[in-house]
Amino acid sequence: MPSSRRGASLALAFSVALGFGSAALAQVPVKVGVLADMSGIFSDIGGKGSLEATLMAVEDFKRLPGADALAIEVVSADAQNKPDIASNVVRTWFDSEGVDVLVDLPTSAISLAVASLVKDKNKVALFTASGTSELTGKSCTPNSVHWTYDTWALAHGTADAIAKAGGKRWFFLTADFALGHSLERDAAPVIAANGGKIVGSVRHSTDTKDFSSYLLQAQSSGAQIIALANAGGDTITAIKQAAEFGITAGGQKLAGMLLFISDIHSLGLATAQGLQLTTGFYWDVNDQTRAFGKRFAARNSGRYPSMNQAGAYSAVLTYLKAVAKVGSAKDGAAVVRAIRDMGPFEDPLFGRTQLREDGRVIHPMMLVQVKAPSESKGPFDYYKVLATIPADQAFRPLADGNCPLVK
Repeated sequence: MPSSRRGASLALAFSVALGFGSAALAQVPVKVGVLADMSGIFSDIGGKGSLEATLMAVEDFKRLPGADALAIEVVSADAQNKPDIASNVVRTWFDSEGVDVLVDLPTSAISLAVASLVKDKNKVALFTASGTSELTGKSCTPNSVHWTYDTWALAHGTADAIAKAGGKRWFFLTADFALGHSLERDAAPVIAANGGKIVGSVRHSTDTKDFSSYLLQAQSSGAQIIALANAGGDTITAIKQAAEFGITAGGQKLAGMLLFISDIHSLGLATAQGLQLTTGFYWDVNDQTRAFGKRFAARNSGRYPSMNQAGAYSAVLTYLKAVAKVGSAKDGAAVVRAIRDMGPFEDPLFGRTQLREDGRVIHPMMLVQVKAPSESKGPFDYYKVLATIPADQAFRPLADGNCPLVK
C-alpha cells in the first residue's frame, strides 16, 4: 500500500456516475480529492464534514441541466496536519490515481507546500480550510482558488471592530506556524491604525495541552485584549484555560482571531458568550443557508456546518460548473479561468461572489457576536450578526497583495 494511504482506515471514498447523457456526448471524467484533517484538532471544522459537503455538492450538481456530461468520483485522505504526509498523498493522487482537484487542505503550511505542486501538474487547488493571505500574495498561482476566508479578512473584521470599541493594548497568543504568523502580521497594522499597540506576544506549538505559562504572561502584560491567533482545538483549549485562570473575570477580553461554530459548540455558550468573530458563513442567515444547514446537520450527526465545510460545498459546486463549461478537467488553469469568467455570481451560501485574478474569491463577510445562553432558541443558534462587510471591503485590495499574476 503506498505511503499516501497511511491512515487508510480513516480515509473515505465515494464515486458517483452522473448518468450517461446522449450517445453523442462522451462523459468527462472528474476526480475530486478531499484532503482534510480527519482525526486531529481541525477535524471538527473540516474533516469528514468537508467530505460530506463535497458529496452534497456533487448531488446538487447532478440535478443541473447537462450534468450527465461528467462522470465524477470523490476520494479522501487524512492529511494528519503534516505538510510532508499531505504532499505525498497529493503526489500519489496526481501521478497514479488521476485526481484533478484538491479540496479543504486543513492548514496554511500544507496549502503553501502543495500550491506549487498543483501548478506544476496543472491541477486545481480549492483552498477552503486554510487561512494565510500569502496564498493570494507572493505564493499565488493560476491554479489556486482561495475560497472561504483569509487572515487579512479576519484581522480587518475582528481586530478593527474591537480596536474601534476601545481595545487599544493587545497581547498575541500565536500558533507557531503559517496561519498564526499571518493572523498576527495582518492584525498588527489594523490595531496601529486605530491607535492601538501590541504590548507582547508569545508563540506556541500546534496541539498544545497546557497554555498556563502563556496565559500568565498575557495576564501580567497589562493588555486589554488577549488575541488568540490560532485555530481549532488550540483555540478551544486556550479559551477554557483562560476561564479557569479568571482572565476574563479580571477584566481582560479574549479576541478569537479564527473561530468556528464548531468551536463555540465545544466551548458552550456559557463560556463563549460575548466573543466577537469574523465569519464568511452562518447557517441561520437566510432561507438558502438554513436549508443547507439543516440538510447538512441531518447527515452529520446533528452538527451544523462550519464556514470551511460550507466553503467545500460552494467551491466544489462552482468547480464542477466550470469543468462542464470547459469540457474537461485536465487543464486546471483553464478551469480556474472559467470560474473567473463567470464574473460576479450569486452563490447559494456566500452570496455575491467573484474570483479575482490573484486567486482570491471575494464575498461578503460577517462580524458576529456569540449569544448568551438565554438568547439561543435552539441547536447551533449561536450568533447574532453585528455587521455585514461588503465583498469589496472584506478582503485585501488586489493591488496590495504582490501577487505576480496581477498586472
